[in-house]
Amino acid sequence: MTTVDAQGAADGPTVTAVRGPLVRILADPFRAGSEEVLKYTADALLICADGRVTAAGEHAALRHRLPAGVTPVHYPDHVIVPGFVDAHVHGVQTAVMPASGADLAGWLEQRAFPEEERFADAGYAREAAAVFCDQLLRNGTTTALVFGSVHPGSADALFEAAARRNLRIACGKVLMDRNAPDALLDTADGGYAESKALLDRWHGKGRARYAGTPRFAPSCSPAQLEAAAALWHAHPGTLLHTHVSETPDEVEWARSLFPGRAGYLDIYDHYGLLGPGAVLAHGVHLSPAERDRCAATGTALAHCPGSNLALGSGLFPARETAGAPRPVTVGLGTDVGAGPTFSMLSTVYEAYRVAAMCGAPIDIVQAYHLATRGGAAALGLADTVGSLAPGQEADFAVLDPRATPLLARRAARAEDIEELLLVLAALGDDRAVRATYVAGRLAHDRDTAPAGGNGCDP
Repeated sequence: MTTVDAQGAADGPTVTAVRGPLVRILADPFRAGSEEVLKYTADALLICADGRVTAAGEHAALRHRLPAGVTPVHYPDHVIVPGFVDAHVHGVQTAVMPASGADLAGWLEQRAFPEEERFADAGYAREAAAVFCDQLLRNGTTTALVFGSVHPGSADALFEAAARRNLRIACGKVLMDRNAPDALLDTADGGYAESKALLDRWHGKGRARYAGTPRFAPSCSPAQLEAAAALWHAHPGTLLHTHVSETPDEVEWARSLFPGRAGYLDIYDHYGLLGPGAVLAHGVHLSPAERDRCAATGTALAHCPGSNLALGSGLFPARETAGAPRPVTVGLGTDVGAGPTFSMLSTVYEAYRVAAMCGAPIDIVQAYHLATRGGAAALGLADTVGSLAPGQEADFAVLDPRATPLLARRAARAEDIEELLLVLAALGDDRAVRATYVAGRLAHDRDTAPAGGNGCDP
């Protein structure tokens, strides 16, 4: 099955269209009621031209806007949702996922660092990048903020693989000059130069965006944090991507290495690494005052419930953070490889469960928001992706409530769209992603994709 395109005049737009049940979240449900912001259209038409949404709404009201010769691809009994935004994932850890019993330090030493050393081999990096990007598409993820390894070639390979699939990717090579194996260390000057070269080569090319990537404060000297800040501030529109306050031991380690600072977040604040465009993964153990500082500076957090549970890191208070009087922008991350899955559906359900375990539950609309609009806002892309509003890029996933016998049986009992979304998150995985569209074009079809991927790489 393929989309049906119609070419207009010689210089006219390419138009595609899909029809089926459509779910959109029109505003932040942490700041407004979920019932007010959830928009469900049982028989919708989504029209896309040159990669952007031009119309979304009732099929009966919009079908007259279809150009001659364009027949919508029809997905009855499915659910069309905005493409998922993975706000924190390691593109170089697929081969060692998931974490298996170790704490954060043990995971890095025993699994993550040895795997990342393999990315010195350009051929290995290209192969791994192809697998990684295909897994994103299989799971309905169309935008991702990605850690590379310390090797510039790891970012090159990721950007190249993403460009072939037209995925929206922000990525950077890791900056790390202490407290790691020698083979994974760079220097402040060398890391800046390599990052600048990657930025010049990729940032703003197609859908690529550069993200400066100091691994975390304990692996970076003051000079390297200064260099990361200098690169970020010199290039507006780039992102700053790192980790913060994932475990209590990590918090104490960071404090011991920077004794002049008031706390872990204050290290980044001191070196100019907070602000719009900064995305800090985890933040499980940030204090209320630190979360308030994130809100005041426009710094976003990436909530990674799957890896937090796998490593025993703790429980992130999503409602107290995204729904605070001074709310922090929060996205959702799989954190592969410590995280156990590429599935944003599964990660939505983990976020839903973790919030309940915190004693401050969130509803399923809020959980999906973190995986779509929230992630887009965290990456500074709220006007670009995340809600399928007219003018946005036409990235979306088609979910199949009948993908497995158990899912079909349970979905048949759903009394409303909220219950169906919960069932899809709780019982779904990549099998429930019937199709993924990128910029209005079919990029993955579950029923026709080869077992090894989507056919974009040899």
